[in-house]
Amino acid sequence: MKFAISSNAFILKIVLFLTLWMSCSSTGNQEESTSNIPTTVNSPQTENNSVIIDFSNWKLTLPVDQNNNGSPDEYHPNQLVNFGYQNIEAVQPYLYNDLSNTALVFYTFPEISTSNSSYSRTELRELINPNNAKQNWSLSDGGEMIGRLQVESISEDLETNANYHKVIVMQIHGIITEEDMASHGLSSNNGPPLIKIYWKDGYLWSHKKSLVDQTTSGDALLDTSSATWFDIKDNLGYVGFEAFDFRISASTGRVEVQLNNQEPLVYTDISLNKWPFHNYFKAGNYLGTTSPNGFAYIKYFSLNVTH
Repeated sequence: MKFAISSNAFILKIVLFLTLWMSCSSTGNQEESTSNIPTTVNSPQTENNSVIIDFSNWKLTLPVDQNNNGSPDEYHPNQLVNFGYQNIEAVQPYLYNDLSNTALVFYTFPEISTSNSSYSRTELRELINPNNAKQNWSLSDGGEMIGRLQVESISEDLETNANYHKVIVMQIHGIITEEDMASHGLSSNNGPPLIKIYWKDGYLWSHKKSLVDQTTSGDALLDTSSATWFDIKDNLGYVGFEAFDFRISASTGRVEVQLNNQEPLVYTDISLNKWPFHNYFKAGNYLGTTSPNGFAYIKYFSLNVTH
């Protein structure tokens, strides 16, 4: 027959080819089934599957004090850029990649806090000058922060009527300028947070600082206590444990906050016109509990700041 195999040599070659092919195929399947390649914690980023966050102007604060200096450990932009945070063993438990959905995970739990707070955080602090945390921006300079994020998991609240503990995921924080510190003889430059974006039982809340007495002026504006500044609280809507987009935009006498594509909430009160502080953005996981069972995992898919 035209297509009959009549050569023993040819038949032998076919048999050898099939044997080798089956052996390679079997070996490949075995390697695939026995390999243990992680897709979440500590996986390295790749060119085609990387988290879109530029650390050039962000400082990282952790909820631990491994260097035993009495303050939360911090890592600066030059340590974090170019995926450097992946190579710092002390950072990895608290800030790591989840390549299953291209996210950066912020994990925190109650441990050590900053001197001005009772709560721990794994949080980024904006540095418009990576070498000088005292250089920040005014409302007249303006700024905008846009992020896509998700509260993936958070501890149950066993102490109050809430279902879960609360967590701050974004902020505009105030800071007293060097000039005002010098002219008023102040020992601390800590200012109040202008905007705090809370996740509370699945709802996003905006807490915005306003004057208790709108006639307050002059040096009295630099008082950071609740006697001078208090929070206006607005419920922005329900997100649950799903991913959402969020935007904060600040300029002279005006702050906008926007959840997804909803109508922005706009603040234009006299307190903003009198706001005496400079500012910096913060983003991440600032857990609002000291409960021993407390924890939170926040995912960021993107984070961008412009001025």
